Amino acid sequence: MQIAPALNGLERLQAWFRGYAYDWHRHDTYAVGVTLEGVQTFDCHRATYNSLPGQVIVLHPDEPHNGRSGLATGFGYRMLYIEPSRIRAALVTRRLPFVSQIVFNDAALARAILAAFEAFPQPLHELESDGLITRIADHLVRRSDAKPRNFTAPQRLMDRVRSFLDADFRRPVSSIELERLTGLSRYAIARYFRVCYGTSPYRYLVMRRLAEAKRQIIQGVPIVTAAIELGFADQSHLTRCFHQMFGLPPGRLQRLCQSRRAFS
Repeated sequence: MQIAPALNGLERLQAWFRGYAYDWHRHDTYAVGVTLEGVQTFDCHRATYNSLPGQVIVLHPDEPHNGRSGLATGFGYRMLYIEPSRIRAALVTRRLPFVSQIVFNDAALARAILAAFEAFPQPLHELESDGLITRIADHLVRRSDAKPRNFTAPQRLMDRVRSFLDADFRRPVSSIELERLTGLSRYAIARYFRVCYGTSPYRYLVMRRLAEAKRQIIQGVPIVTAAIELGFADQSHLTRCFHQMFGLPPGRLQRLCQSRRAFS
């Protein structure tokens, strides 16, 4: 079992078990997870549930349940524990969502959950956790009978956020800075920014850093130097993000550029 420390009302856990896993217990959070392998079996509401690989599990606060493997080979899963206050703050509905199904297939929600584990167990950036909670909250509303209210994204304020991120992408930007800049909540900013620009403030910030990292690497700056200067945790963090963004690791780009200079 691996648990990343709770941060901003969000805790991440990934675990593998064989046989018996948990006694009856309950959480004071939403528990939203994805089964990775095997069969995850548990009892809840006087019924037995079996979650297969790729399926989503949603447990509401204060719902008693237990846990065990449905196969002798064991099971693996990843789970997010989100404080209800964070879900409520991220919503554009008047009440917390209640999802009637406990185990179900939902590829979009599964992707949103697993996105929280891309760099696990490294801590999530505050802006990143805000965006994750907002997306999870929206998916829970979609699966529930709570209807979202219509809203119009304030383009002028989102332009202000984008300009701020463009100017300060080299340093960690906090959620409270964006709240002060716009007068909006961090969850409203995450939602509106995605509507306006197709991505979250955190991803936009990372993409600006990666674009600058690419420029520096092409100019011959050492990868570790670019990683430190641009606020990545270390060189491997930059390498992973760079590969996801551009389709090749920075070391390969660096070698290609060095070869081009050697023959020029």
